[in-house]
Amino acid sequence: MHVLVVNAGSSSLKLSVIGDGQETIAGLELGNPAEPRVVDAMLAFVAQHPGVSAAGHRIVHGGPHLSGAVVVDDRVRAQMDAAATIAPLHDPPALRMLDALRATSLTHVACFDTGFHAAMPDAARTYAIPAEWRERFGVRRYGFHGLSCAWSLRRASELLARSPEDLRLLVAHLGAGASVTAISSGHSVDTSMGFTPLEGLVMATRSGSVDPGALLWLQTVGGIGAVEMSNALEHDSGTLGLAGTADMRALLEQAAGGDTGAILARDVYVHRAAAVIAGLAASLDRIDAVVFTGGVGEHAPEIRAAICERLGILGVVPPDRELSPETDGPVSGLGARIAVLVIRAREDLQIDHEVRRLLAA
Repeated sequence: MHVLVVNAGSSSLKLSVIGDGQETIAGLELGNPAEPRVVDAMLAFVAQHPGVSAAGHRIVHGGPHLSGAVVVDDRVRAQMDAAATIAPLHDPPALRMLDALRATSLTHVACFDTGFHAAMPDAARTYAIPAEWRERFGVRRYGFHGLSCAWSLRRASELLARSPEDLRLLVAHLGAGASVTAISSGHSVDTSMGFTPLEGLVMATRSGSVDPGALLWLQTVGGIGAVEMSNALEHDSGTLGLAGTADMRALLEQAAGGDTGAILARDVYVHRAAAVIAGLAASLDRIDAVVFTGGVGEHAPEIRAAICERLGILGVVPPDRELSPETDGPVSGLGARIAVLVIRAREDLQIDHEVRRLLAA
């Protein structure tokens, strides 16, 4: 069986066909999923691969009722619409692609980024807000990047030759979106993102956590409306808001050249990431490894080293070696008590794994 993996974002669509041995048979990256030509190109791509019998769709937010991988029927599809109101930037593009492909003969499986965090302890998932908000509206911490975390756990298990249930990990997914997750006994026990993917770390264009009192003040005194506020926090903040660029490579080049805005942005980014990693360590009884994944986590050794330098209180030592491109493995010294691992983000292979496991059950 070949599996089509569909990963739709707000501005791009990534397709891949995965074979039985988790080899990538074909891949295609297209533009904005809202454009009809992109849908046509996707359907043409599927038609070119008759061996595909199932499609796995990455859905960022499953809402309160959808967590594990599930075959999509009309009932599930309706529940996904309700969840999309919580993640209006992330879910609608994925649902458009799902609806277009449901006209084909493929079996469709939804895989949720929130799913890996579904069993988080109540103490980690609960906001200290009025009961009506929690009960009527379901406002709680969901967590995201779950597919990346699940893959990182599987690869860390292989690299360290230990069972997933025996590992205690801090996984830092650092990309355009960024989060940290504490993993114990194969499950997420705490994570930095919350009700939406806006909470937590400084990101490329997202602010991460900001004092809600400051946001209320900007609304009431500054006259900033909800739409303007949302656009600013989602699209005009993060390293872009601090230094004028959302590209970490450009940011580091500017910082190396003495640009004060870039230096500040780099230092804020590192400070916040290290502080969150250290804080989430309190959810574990020990630390076996710190895992870096995502575009920045994989390709910015300067950022990895700067974060690890600030984690000495936990027993983490800065990496003393680097890996060749497209390689997973440890970058910490051989005698390090806590391993520092770099693992390529492969949500596509995790989705393929979840699709096959579900359909074989």
